Amino acid sequence: MLENKFKTRLVKELKERFPGCKVVHLDPNEVQGHPDLLVLYGHTWGALEGKRSADAPHRPNQDYYVQDFNSMSFAAFIYPENKEEVLNAMERSFEAHGAACLPRSQQVPLAQL
Repeated sequence: MLENKFKTRLVKELKERFPGCKVVHLDPNEVQGHPDLLVLYGHTWGALEGKRSADAPHRPNQDYYVQDFNSMSFAAFIYPENKEEVLNAMERSFEAHGAACLPRSQQVPLAQL
């Protein structure tokens, strides 16, 4: 399967599985190695680096950024062979990190920034 077709189907599945989520395509020219997709869901997020198959090569810095993003919330390489496993793990992460933002009473109004 071509990587672009996989990612197109993946975005559709993410929106069905996580209703109301926002899927942002990150610009590969901005920071080389950042994951392809940022999934914003409720008060948490996850990042996914899509590959066409399990043996597709990783570009420079991709391993670093997937590990770095995963240490903050959730990030993983995703491809057709591990899609269900990764989406299940993302769902568990979203459930565990559901309150990842400051309560409204502790947020600084934009006018004060």
